[in-house]
Amino acid sequence: MSTEDNKALIHRVNEEGLNQHNPALVDEMCAPNFVFHNGSRTIQGLPAYKRYLAPFFSAFPDAHFTTEAMVAEGDTVAVRRTFRGTHKGSLMGIPPTGRQVTISDIVMLRVANGKFVEAWNNIDELGLLRQLRVIPALFGVVLLGGLATGMGLSVLVRKMLK
Repeated sequence: MSTEDNKALIHRVNEEGLNQHNPALVDEMCAPNFVFHNGSRTIQGLPAYKRYLAPFFSAFPDAHFTTEAMVAEGDTVAVRRTFRGTHKGSLMGIPPTGRQVTISDIVMLRVANGKFVEAWNNIDELGLLRQLRVIPALFGVVLLGGLATGMGLSVLVRKMLK
């Protein structure tokens, strides 16, 4: 497939899959052995990936992704997106807040035989938690400052909780 064909797949999954909350499209557009990397998590296979997505769409029933930029080379497409949604359901143990959030993410997807086979996602989870008011702004600054100095996360959290 051409890079333009691969980019068209991304547009389709964003519009018909994510924005219309159509999990059936995942089966059509992803290989059965699809691998999703998100930060420190790696999710193997379509059933596990669909289980990963379900709570997100329950928590944000009006979830909407806007493509801000896209670059393709060979079998890989990189996309920068903006996510907007209203927190109306439980997510990661956080009860619904009713707050509207806007966060960014960048995802790189590898395509083979017209299907997504692997994705690497980097989402602004700290921004999400701050907008839900789960983490105060100062905590985020201290956390990032500590990590920037090379302090391990567990050491930093212990120091902050003293």
